[in-house]
Amino acid sequence: MTETILPTAAGYGIVLGVGCFFTFFMLGITWLQARYTEYSPNHAVEFNSASRSVKPGLIAAGVVSAWTWAATLLQSSTIAYKYGISGPYWYAAGATVQVLVMAQNSAKLKINAPTANTFLQPVKVRWGTSMHITCMFFAFVTNFLVSSMLIVGSSDTVHSLTGMPVEAACFLIPATVVGYVVVGGMRATLLCDYTHTSVLFVVILFFMFTVYGASDKIGSPGRMWELLQEAAAKNPVVNNAGGSYVTFRSKGAIIFGIINITGNFATVFLDQAYWQRAIASQTRSSVKAFIAGGLLWFAIPLGFASCMGLTSVALSSNPDYPGFPKLLTPDQVSAGLAAPYGVTALLGTSGATLMLVLLFLAVTSASSAELIAVSSILTYDIYATYVKPKATEKQLMLVSHAGVCFWGLCMAVFGIMFYKIGISLGWLFEFVGCVLGSAAPIVCLAMRSRTASKWWCFAAIWIGLFCAMASWFAVAGCLNDGTISVETTGQDYPMLAGSVVGGTMSFIIALIGMWVHPEKYDFSAMKAIGQSPLLQGQEPDGTRARAHVESKGSEEEIGAVKVSATEGVSGDEEKTFPADVVSWSRSGGSSVSGQDSELSFLQKSFVRSVWVSLVLCTILVIIIPLPIFFSSVVYGKGGFTTWISLVIAWLLVAACGCILYPIWESREALMQVSKGIYNDLRGKRPV
Repeated sequence: MTETILPTAAGYGIVLGVGCFFTFFMLGITWLQARYTEYSPNHAVEFNSASRSVKPGLIAAGVVSAWTWAATLLQSSTIAYKYGISGPYWYAAGATVQVLVMAQNSAKLKINAPTANTFLQPVKVRWGTSMHITCMFFAFVTNFLVSSMLIVGSSDTVHSLTGMPVEAACFLIPATVVGYVVVGGMRATLLCDYTHTSVLFVVILFFMFTVYGASDKIGSPGRMWELLQEAAAKNPVVNNAGGSYVTFRSKGAIIFGIINITGNFATVFLDQAYWQRAIASQTRSSVKAFIAGGLLWFAIPLGFASCMGLTSVALSSNPDYPGFPKLLTPDQVSAGLAAPYGVTALLGTSGATLMLVLLFLAVTSASSAELIAVSSILTYDIYATYVKPKATEKQLMLVSHAGVCFWGLCMAVFGIMFYKIGISLGWLFEFVGCVLGSAAPIVCLAMRSRTASKWWCFAAIWIGLFCAMASWFAVAGCLNDGTISVETTGQDYPMLAGSVVGGTMSFIIALIGMWVHPEKYDFSAMKAIGQSPLLQGQEPDGTRARAHVESKGSEEEIGAVKVSATEGVSGDEEKTFPADVVSWSRSGGSSVSGQDSELSFLQKSFVRSVWVSLVLCTILVIIIPLPIFFSSVVYGKGGFTTWISLVIAWLLVAACGCILYPIWESREALMQVSKGIYNDLRGKRPV
């Protein structure tokens, strides 16, 4: 294409206009929150974790938002464009199982470290500084890769559709997100994410009903099937049954599915954004929120890619297709342009504009999650642990705000860096499992296993990483006559080898350590996070402490909170501890009997989460796709119509759940705010 579909001004208008709108929207939410609720965004625990009081519907919407990247829309459509109807399913199922399993981790976090602010704090308490720094390194690499994918995918698309310079897009997209995250914090960000996700569902449904109902170019599942048959006749899909787009017998799709599953365990378990939502949730709602969030999110890539990815194939021979009569080049496919080109062929410039808005909403909501996540790690795991353990509330807030701004700048730099060296969204998406896979099982063991051994786990992470890198390069070299390049390392088999070997080797080594040299850990020190000196740069010693507030002195002074030890320290001895004591007392502290009741409930929730996630994962990854794969069936028009009808039905259910459930569960709070506004308007409430 020598000319862009939209003018450059459209790119700037959407990026700046929508970004500024949500900044002011966030300001409004923050003001309403401060005036009409008991939660103030000026406290660090509220800014970073919403006082651990968010209900399950909003947490589920936040999980959907955090997991909806640029890749969710672009890469899923790319897989549909390459492999047909099985591609969207393997993308959706392969990235849902991790969120379902995360429900187990969220329950264990609430049981074993109920007042932790990050998932790294329990690692520090259990295994000390060396493992804390190691896991922090992998956490930052996760945020680095996820943030890069968000910016690379979105900036490439904005540039391709509008001609807006990639460098400008890389800086302006995170800048607009930083603007509204800084003023709002976690709770307001979740509310803004809910708005993003609601609009996203509405737009996807519009695309779906246009493609399969209203469009004169397609207009029905039957017509889509006919166009896909014509496309397969001209360009058969390699390693698909009959070269067809309407079969689950796709070798490429199932390989991608395995890469997707292994790689995304790392991006969920090592990303503070998802632990942040577990931390922010009410004690009894975290499991429900993650199970619901996973099932709701499943509909987004499945529905969008089954719509726009297949549309890009079906309309590739239509004169309105960008670049007609040429097909997309491999570089354009890897950059994620299948969906933007498909929607442009379907709806013209209005479709391209709507696609940009949709992509911007997805990127900004996921970016806000990354910004808060990194800010929390910088605040609690670096500043409050190693720099200034007795920081005041004001200092913690300053670091949190600075962390958001710092990471926003880093996101821009990362995006430009990968653009300059020629790394695409597709390459980055599959690479994450190679470099991160070895650390994911270790974080889970730290949170869940009583017998996991520190030094065996430490060795497992680094040996697993080495084996993953060696396998990745070795397979790439063997399959390409010794040539190692961006192109050869981005192929399916090298990525598959690296992703599977890293996590598998790490887990095996850790299991051997649990058998040869088991620890006997009781998690009591984790339970004391925020109530003990363990996070003040000291190594764990197993001492358990109980917090109580001595006086009504300055709540900003971390040192104003004192603790009397219940184990290992004289009862008369008082010590000064970090800010989490105050936040714990405000947002989660309760009597011993109340804590026992909560613990019993959480233990039952964990058992339920194991069974529910195991059953759902088995259904999604084995029971549904594998029998269809091995049957080698190629769907006829009726079978394809039935499949698309099921996809639309699930998308409608997910949209209703994500949009309506948070409103219903928050009806009392909404009434409280409405009454406050009404009283203000009548002059009954003091300003």
